[in-house]
Amino acid sequence: MALSLQQLLTRLSLRQMQVFQAVYQHKGYRKAAEHLGLSQPAVSSQMRHLENALEQPLFEYIGRQLYCTEAGERVANFIERLFGQMSELQTELNLLREALSGDLKMSIVSSAQSVVPHLLSSFLEEYPAINLHIEVVNRAQALERLKLNIDDLVIMAMIPEGRSLSTLPFLDNELIAVIPAQHNLSEKLPLSAKQFFAEPMLIRENGSGTRFAVEQHCQQHRLQLNPLMELGSNEAIKHAVLAGLGVAILPKLSVLAELQTGILKTLDIPDFPIRRSWCLVHPMGKYPSRVAQAFIDHVYARLEQIHAHFRDVSTRPIRHGRSP
Repeated sequence: MALSLQQLLTRLSLRQMQVFQAVYQHKGYRKAAEHLGLSQPAVSSQMRHLENALEQPLFEYIGRQLYCTEAGERVANFIERLFGQMSELQTELNLLREALSGDLKMSIVSSAQSVVPHLLSSFLEEYPAINLHIEVVNRAQALERLKLNIDDLVIMAMIPEGRSLSTLPFLDNELIAVIPAQHNLSEKLPLSAKQFFAEPMLIRENGSGTRFAVEQHCQQHRLQLNPLMELGSNEAIKHAVLAGLGVAILPKLSVLAELQTGILKTLDIPDFPIRRSWCLVHPMGKYPSRVAQAFIDHVYARLEQIHAHFRDVSTRPIRHGRSP
């Protein structure tokens, strides 16, 4: 009865094939044993196991000369092809290790747009062959994409509780109270949070992580939130504040230039800033691709540098050049 593939796989071993190839190439058990650093009985034993597994004689002696049977010739051709393919696989794996390449698909919440380019710059410098695909979304969309397993990684803050998610916090996201430079609140010191929230409030759309954080803060501190206007991005809110349409709560890193030049001001009010963390996120059961894992490892290895860079950026004064 012919052997099934499963039976064959359980009976064969790569060591048996290696010993067979040595016997075939050296045309004898003694020389094969010397080549492999084995005893001749060990080589004979391996050959008996292989012939028993295949239920075919592979070698035969005529006089003192060793000859390969027809079955042995077919086994020799198969082993040569198999070992050749294994050598090609080893080469390909070595190339992957030396020059990581492939696609990295990420979604990032819009509040992280000022942060992510810094992470990607150093990552692509280390791995220039990687292709990036990035979608800018709000928090609700990011959560939906996590649920549908669309991306390799998601960068967001305000991680929901009760979901099986793997997270790597990498940077604080400070949400600050922002007003235009000439706003009369800057003259009312000390200022309460209630006074600030009584002003016309410009706020992100439903589904935004910034809005969710603000609503959560107001609920925790019993503050009334009455938005004057909803806008779809932090950039739009910033320009609306600059135009004098109202006040806002925005990520500090998104308004650094305006704070440093003085066209926007931040207020020192109780329980501010609201602190959250940006995180690398993927579903707990998801096994990251080699490229995604390389990015996770890259960020983790540089946590101190990331913190130092953005700490320096947030305190660095703007230097104005002189006109010629």
